[in-house]
Amino acid sequence: MSSIGIDVGGTKCHGVRVDVKGEVLAEVRYPTPPVAELVPLLGSMFKELGGTTALGIGVPGLITPEGVVKASPNMPGAFNIPVGPQLREQLGIAVHVENDATMAAFGEWKAGAARGAENAVMVTLGTGIGGGIVMSGKLQRGANGFAGEIGHMVVQRDGAECVCGRRGCWERYASGSALKMLSGGSSGEEVFAAAAAGDARALEVVDTYAQWIAVGLASLTNICDPEIIVLGGGVVDSVGVVMDAVRTSFIDALYSAQWRAHPQLVTAELGTRAGAIGSALMVLETVDR
Repeated sequence: MSSIGIDVGGTKCHGVRVDVKGEVLAEVRYPTPPVAELVPLLGSMFKELGGTTALGIGVPGLITPEGVVKASPNMPGAFNIPVGPQLREQLGIAVHVENDATMAAFGEWKAGAARGAENAVMVTLGTGIGGGIVMSGKLQRGANGFAGEIGHMVVQRDGAECVCGRRGCWERYASGSALKMLSGGSSGEEVFAAAAAGDARALEVVDTYAQWIAVGLASLTNICDPEIIVLGGGVVDSVGVVMDAVRTSFIDALYSAQWRAHPQLVTAELGTRAGAIGSALMVLETVDR
C-alpha cells in the first residue's frame, strides 16, 4: 500500500508517494504558484505521482478540519481558500488537509528524528516559522485545528513588522527570511558558508540568529516540556552550522536550566521532505480507504 502527500511551502510545492514505512517511492517539486492556481497544481501533482484513493496535503497557515485555508500570511491572498473541498470535487477522492508544520511534525514523529517520543516539538525554519506539537503521545491540533502557530509568538514588543500584520513575531527574527534580513541580504547558504570559513561578520550574524532561535525554543520548552525538539524546514540542510550556538543560547534562556532535564535539540531526519511524508502517512491513519 502506498499514499501520496504534498507539502505546500512559501516557495515550492513538494509531493511524494510513500509506502507504509514512509519510504519515498516517487517525488516531484514545483514552484508555489499564485493562490488562484494552487488547487489545479495540487491536482496535477497528485496525478503525476500516480494517484491513489486519497491525498494528504500540508498548507501553511490556519487550516480548518474541513481543509479550508482561513489565513496564510506567507501566501499572499490566501484567505478562506477551500483547498480540501475543491480537490475532493475535482478528483473524486478523500482529501486530508492540515497545517504544513503539523504534518512535518507528524512525519518526524512517525518516521524520523522524534520517532517513539511521547512529548516532542517540531520547529520548521523556512520562509516563516511553523510548528507541530506532540504531547502525551498525541498530535495536538487545538480547538479549531490551529495549534502550533509558534512563529507568531511575540518575542519583541513593537518589533519588526510581520507579514501577519502584527509586530515582533518570532518568525521575523528566526526564520530563513529573518536570517537574510540580519545578514543584509545574503542567503542563508552564503552566510553559513562564510561562517564555516571563519568570516567574522558572518560569525556575528550566525550568533545573533542562534540567539533568536533559542529565545523561541526556550519559551516552547517552558510551555510544552518536550523530551525532544526537532529543527527542520528550508534552513535544515545548513542549520547544523549554528546548532552549537543554539544549544548554548538555549540553555542560557531556559527557565531554571540547572534544575531540570533539557530536551534534545536535533535536526530533522526527513529533511525538507518531512511535511510531504507526514501528509502521506497521515492519510493512512485518517482516511477510510
